[in-house]
Amino acid sequence: MKAITSNRKIFLFALLSVAVHLGNAQTVGPIASASPTETLVKDAEKASTPEEKKDDSKFTYSGYFDTYYFGNFNNPSTRSNLGNSGISRGFDRFPGQFQLGMFLNRMAYSYKNTEVVAEIGFGPNVEYGSYGSDFRYKWGTTIANNTYTALMIKQAYINYKASDKLTFTMGQFGTHIGYEVIDAPLNFHYSINNTFNAGIPFYHLGLKANYTLSSKVSVMAGVVNGTDNINDNNRGKSFIGQVIVTPAKGLTVYLNTIQGNEANARTNGSDTTSYFGVLDLVATYQANDQLLLAFWGMYGTVQGEFQGATYFPETKHWSGVNLYASYKLSNLFSIGCRIEHFDNQDGARALLTNGKGTSVETYTLTGNFSLADGKLMIKPEFRFDEFHRMTGLPTETVIQQFADSNGNFTNNSQATLGAAVIYKF
Repeated sequence: MKAITSNRKIFLFALLSVAVHLGNAQTVGPIASASPTETLVKDAEKASTPEEKKDDSKFTYSGYFDTYYFGNFNNPSTRSNLGNSGISRGFDRFPGQFQLGMFLNRMAYSYKNTEVVAEIGFGPNVEYGSYGSDFRYKWGTTIANNTYTALMIKQAYINYKASDKLTFTMGQFGTHIGYEVIDAPLNFHYSINNTFNAGIPFYHLGLKANYTLSSKVSVMAGVVNGTDNINDNNRGKSFIGQVIVTPAKGLTVYLNTIQGNEANARTNGSDTTSYFGVLDLVATYQANDQLLLAFWGMYGTVQGEFQGATYFPETKHWSGVNLYASYKLSNLFSIGCRIEHFDNQDGARALLTNGKGTSVETYTLTGNFSLADGKLMIKPEFRFDEFHRMTGLPTETVIQQFADSNGNFTNNSQATLGAAVIYKF
């Protein structure tokens, strides 16, 4: 009987030990599980905590700065390449001195299928971004000339990508017309040609839509206030359009236009029947990794009043034809040439000689040193411009396009040599 009692005591003691051990294991052991109440509380806390959302926004900042030094073989006393017309050259306007071009700051913010872009520029060349909207006489501020620098909006627009093929753009944007652009790093040659400087608009303010029809064809259409004017000078709007075709490998063709009325509104608010239009063709051909060929031709027409400055009772025309070739000799150095003929014999544009219509042939040879992975560009350049020689009676003093060392406009041609330095970031 005592043996049985002792065995029971031993059994009960062992059972109690196991129970205690299992109880401790439920509390701190690796196989512990939460109670139903704890599980419900944790699930509720997890549900109440918002999941971290993916940030689809993106901000980028980029830009460039350019500076130059060019000499003029005419040694003009005016120390200017602008000529009698005042617009015979662009960018490299002042010879025999170190000069600034533009310090451009480009900011872009995108979120999902939307984007806003702003380009703010400082320096003399920024005036191309808002040419024709000179505030000197309206607001008492001198901007973008050879003495002062100014902050100006070169571009500011919003993009809305409605689909993979359709994008809407509204705001101020650079023109789609032409081969050369305002941004110095995007042109092979530093000096801009007469066709760009005197033949086409620089920018527009309005709404446009770009649509991709296929991998080889895209189109653009839009309505804008007009050409080179932030404030619309009449009630009408101008139409802009573009067709881009890639018919073969390396070959791209651009057909561009603007059509509208650039007359100032009358005092009663009504518009006239004036007309301004440009037809434009650009073709580029990347023959191989080294050789790029390009053609640019444009034809302009004006009739009636143009922005209140001039009136043409008869239809006037102007045109420009340009050939480009550039060859990449190495990753360090490329060389290119440009041949231009610009015809303004009708006197429709501001490139005149003593107020009369003229024409010009231009020959440009440019080198391009690419350093620091292409961020630093050094562009030595030689350029020769030859204008139509003006004639008159033997007793008359005939004014030509360019000044000589005595300040007299006796030269119908000029040659410049120098270099520009551009840094892009």
